[in-house]
Amino acid sequence: MAAVSRFDRIAHRQAFKDRIAGPAEVLGYPSTMVIGILVFSWMQHAGFPLPVCTYAALVLATLVIIGNEICFPYQDVWAPRRAQVLDDAIFLSVVNVLWPKALAFAAMLAVVELNRAYGWTTMQIWPARLPQVVQFVVLLLLIDFGRYWLHRAAHTFKFLWQFHAVHHSPKGLYTLNAGRFHPVEVSLQFFIDVLPFIVIGAPQPVLALYFLVYAINGFYKHANCRVRLGILNQVISGPELHRWHHSRCPAESCANYGTNFIIWDRLFGTRYAPSDRVVHELGLLNRAYPTGFWRQMIAPFCPGLDKS
Repeated sequence: MAAVSRFDRIAHRQAFKDRIAGPAEVLGYPSTMVIGILVFSWMQHAGFPLPVCTYAALVLATLVIIGNEICFPYQDVWAPRRAQVLDDAIFLSVVNVLWPKALAFAAMLAVVELNRAYGWTTMQIWPARLPQVVQFVVLLLLIDFGRYWLHRAAHTFKFLWQFHAVHHSPKGLYTLNAGRFHPVEVSLQFFIDVLPFIVIGAPQPVLALYFLVYAINGFYKHANCRVRLGILNQVISGPELHRWHHSRCPAESCANYGTNFIIWDRLFGTRYAPSDRVVHELGLLNRAYPTGFWRQMIAPFCPGLDKS
């Protein structure tokens, strides 16, 4: 009886998962994004410090994504090994958190020094009187435009590709490898999507909201989740499109460059989304490309390693 009872519990759990799998595929991405933004907004209005608002909302959204990934995996073979999780945790903490903060601190010191020496200060040309939501949309579009061209250049110019290849090295996607970037590329991104808007006076809350949306979208579009965004795929650069960008085949991966939106890809002819098949192999041509954190720090300085 105990064995039958256990079998029944397993069957009931599976039946429940099957019932909610469809809604989870459709609603998982938009609901997670909405939850993250609502938590951020509530904490901001409640008077919490801005970094606390941002990271609390991001951690909550990330846990939701990982839960979805565990319950409804897109590809079982993409499940990461323990060593891979450790490496990706290092990439996230060192390259995506500590390094950008160091860059921001250096930029702040530069502004202070310029102000002391020349009376220079940030240019207050940002439309700060507009509603925060309007400022956020403007910022999102402008940053995405710059990021589109930087990303496209990384697939076009050999020197930039050597650093960007680190991000394309995983043979499967899951939440945490969204942060697998080389610090040189992260530095270029900082100068494109943060520093210019600090200089022209974009408010910190607007920049923080951008960071939150960018991070949630980045985690979700790399997640090993079953997703069906439908018409949103015409606007958003989500998982279904981004998986093609990580294809091992260069003819498929040199597309879908948009970070948050796919509208620039539509405008400039680089959107790629075949409806008759799914992406096959992910990663680089060289299947022996190094995977560890320290080895990937030096890999870009070995030309042709991604193809050898």
